[in-house]
Amino acid sequence: MERDSMSSRPLGILVVGAGAIADLHVAAITADPRCVLAGFADMNADRARTAAYRNGGVPWTADLAGALARPDVDACIVCTPNDTHENLALRVAAAGKHLLLEKPLATTVEGAEAIVEAFTRRGLVLAAAHSHRFYDYARTVRDEIASGAVGRPTLVRLALLGGWIWPDWRSWVIDPAKSGGHALHNGVHLLDLVTWWIGSRPVSVYARGQRRTATELDVHDYLEMVVRYEDGAVAICEMSRAHRPAALAQRDVVVQGTGGLLTLTWDGEGPLLWDEKGAHTLDPGVAYGFAAQLGAWLDAVTAEGAGTSVSGEEAATAVALGVAAERSMALGVPVEVL
Repeated sequence: MERDSMSSRPLGILVVGAGAIADLHVAAITADPRCVLAGFADMNADRARTAAYRNGGVPWTADLAGALARPDVDACIVCTPNDTHENLALRVAAAGKHLLLEKPLATTVEGAEAIVEAFTRRGLVLAAAHSHRFYDYARTVRDEIASGAVGRPTLVRLALLGGWIWPDWRSWVIDPAKSGGHALHNGVHLLDLVTWWIGSRPVSVYARGQRRTATELDVHDYLEMVVRYEDGAVAICEMSRAHRPAALAQRDVVVQGTGGLLTLTWDGEGPLLWDEKGAHTLDPGVAYGFAAQLGAWLDAVTAEGAGTSVSGEEAATAVALGVAAERSMALGVPVEVL
């Protein structure tokens, strides 16, 4: 859809998939005056109806085709299981709508490339929801590297360690056929970040995983991934969803460059409270970069800041890294990034 037809009103955004992650996107939409929540589409009609009711009675439907045909829908945010991304993204492109797609872009390299090609051909804005790029810590590291403070990065280490595991054993995210595996579903955050920071083309991944929560898991809840880059740089990524107690978290960043060393350590996402019932963790609140992420995508849609969101090409590279990491764990050897 051409921007001229939207310039006199806020951008109408349809949220496709009314699960938990959609709530964070909706909160960002309602806080930005440049857009408005145009409604929900979900194959589960009850879920769509409930989400619409919670958000002021906006339109809802289980018929995506009908929703995409609405003239007040200018763009979509897709928040569905990973294995549905390719089909839904291609339908959004065919309908002429801009798209912010939850990560990963697809579960295969070929699927990611097909999505990028479809949006490029239609001249539409495609962005992937790699939300960690919009957190303060990620931007700080990026800005320091861009300033030349450490010279050219030669070694990056990023660890994101947490203890929460998915809601229950039926969750789609622990089904590798639907999620693509943990390296693609959650590990892709780290793979995308270190590649963004280093700024070189990744050439190989060597990964190993463990099932620390339970051997019955179909995915590895602990990952170690080593990425090598065309310019000789190396990134070491450690991702855990198996640490205990579950609400505690730790993040650690090290960037060694030709001209300096940057370190950034952090823990305590889950605050501890001691009271008469003993010690327990508190909800840390939503301190995510979803608002900044939405703003960057809207900038690109309105041509106010093209290039600030995570482009389809960058997201496709992240998919290639995640797929290579999963294959490396299966084979036990380094795998070339396609």
